[in-house]
Amino acid sequence: MIFEPEDFVARLAALVPKPRAHLTRYHGVFAPASPHRAKIVPRTQGVAATERGEAAATGRQRAMSWAQRLRRVFAIDIETCRQCGGTLRVIASIEESTVIERILEHLGYTAEPVDPAHPSRAPPQGDRLV
Repeated sequence: MIFEPEDFVARLAALVPKPRAHLTRYHGVFAPASPHRAKIVPRTQGVAATERGEAAATGRQRAMSWAQRLRRVFAIDIETCRQCGGTLRVIASIEESTVIERILEHLGYTAEPVDPAHPSRAPPQGDRLV
């Protein structure tokens, strides 16, 4: 088959789904409006909590915080003190490079510029600053 460039792009564009469109559709018992769906699909946390008398947040689950993601993915628990085991809380998240550089200079560390060809990575396990 020989396609003209416009025809090929049009056929290719037809295969791309619309933004925010569901890519999986359920039919029969698994369909959202099925009267038998409750017998098959597990309950959400909100429904189970209201039956126990607890306050249900919503039917949707809350997104994990970045501290929870660090603990889950990298096994880094920033909410627990390493020395006493007490609970810590995050009071600020600094993202501006100028502020970070000033803090590092005050602590005696140097802020080395990042080479775009070699982006930053996590340090080896035995080589931590804190």
